[in-house]
Amino acid sequence: MRLGDFEAMVRKLCEEVPPDFLDGVSEIVVSPRTVPHPDRAEIFTLGECIPLPVQVGSGVEGVQSRIVLYHGSFAALAQQQSGFDWRQEAWETLSHELRHHLEWRARAPDLEDFDWAVEHNFARHDGEPFDPTFFLSGELEPNGNYRVEDDVFIDCMVRSVPESVSFEWNGRQYHAVVPADAELPCFLLVDGLSNPPDGDLVLVLRRKPGVRDLFAPSAVYHATVRATP
Repeated sequence: MRLGDFEAMVRKLCEEVPPDFLDGVSEIVVSPRTVPHPDRAEIFTLGECIPLPVQVGSGVEGVQSRIVLYHGSFAALAQQQSGFDWRQEAWETLSHELRHHLEWRARAPDLEDFDWAVEHNFARHDGEPFDPTFFLSGELEPNGNYRVEDDVFIDCMVRSVPESVSFEWNGRQYHAVVPADAELPCFLLVDGLSNPPDGDLVLVLRRKPGVRDLFAPSAVYHATVRATP
């Protein structure tokens, strides 16, 4: 999609946003720039919510933001993905950045925490070091599980490594044997589910955190386990 067409599409998307959501947004613009991730070549920054300087003591009403969508990043991602949906991706990016703005005005950092969780989940997928509690900043589901994008994490607090673990998924009870050499904290990728999530299902075995964890973070044990009903 050409830059001019993308700009026209974004203008139409902005017309679909409820006016109250735009309070404090100084402008929504399209930039031709391509913004790659500093460390991960396959990831691009599609948009950004940029806070603008405010006068001290101006309160929530004084919080202003400028939202930018990067056409070059969209084009780069479209080259990587067949069937890339420009409109859907633009709408999701715009909604994401508007939520950043609304949370800044509400002094609620939930989305920034979620973005941090996504970053650490990328590190997990790439075999790089990550904070073993990152998933707690994901979306808490009604069943008590945590979701970070397509990946689901089942949090299991234990005192020591068990021989096996039982858990529920989609209304069914499952059982998985824990590897004999496992150590805490332990991330177990589950295979064998009848209706798996779109991404990973991960059993996280960990102790109740203590003060020492702040000074000496533990290495994370990884393994794949087979679930049996």
